Amino acid sequence: MIKWFAAILGYYLFRFPGAILGFLVGSFIDNLRGDGRAKTVFSDMTRQSVSPADFELNLLSLCSIVIKADGQVSQREMDYVRQYFVGTYGKDKANAIFRTFNEINKKHEISAQRICTFLNQRTRYEVRLQLLHFLFGIAQADGSVSKPEVVKIREIAGYLRVSLRDFESIMAMFIKSADNAYKILEIEKSASNDEVKKAYRTMAKKYHPDRVNTENEAIKKGAEEKFKEVQLAYETIQKERGIS
Repeated sequence: MIKWFAAILGYYLFRFPGAILGFLVGSFIDNLRGDGRAKTVFSDMTRQSVSPADFELNLLSLCSIVIKADGQVSQREMDYVRQYFVGTYGKDKANAIFRTFNEINKKHEISAQRICTFLNQRTRYEVRLQLLHFLFGIAQADGSVSKPEVVKIREIAGYLRVSLRDFESIMAMFIKSADNAYKILEIEKSASNDEVKKAYRTMAKKYHPDRVNTENEAIKKGAEEKFKEVQLAYETIQKERGIS
């Protein structure tokens, strides 16, 4: 495909920014040439799903942004990303991917807003929620989530059009506080027992792994972990209040 040739040429000439520009221009040309469908790269995006290769490129970029958020590159966070790619793609392909990741991480400024705009047009809301879960996992890999990392992930959440309550619910799984269980269920501590039950049903439905339609293993794993956290939060409140 032209888009991949253009991306490789762009990377050769201008490194990572050139690869992104080349990919987008190539995609535009591919779509104009078409496969019997006369549409531009911008048409019908809300019904298109992002390909594994496209998702991989943008996921790497967001990983890099989070890792650099606190001004230092943590080896544990780098290892967290490496282990994910080795587990997903195998050692050989993961090593090739990680070489690209190192180029991104060391040399280039990446636009989180541009990446998130791309993902917004091609992924479901549920997938973007699990993407935030994965980014928090990276931030926590060195033992704690720093304030700059929270600020950066909050910024990314805004670009991904994730609601504040959903963001705080996910953050509560990584940064513990006295009312974490309530934050995860997106309710106040003063909520009635009936409101707690209703919130649990709503959240269990929202974060059920079956709602995450993706081939990406990190996102699938995030969905499973978040679903378990929702169940645990409800069980914690049940025990605290004696709800049957």
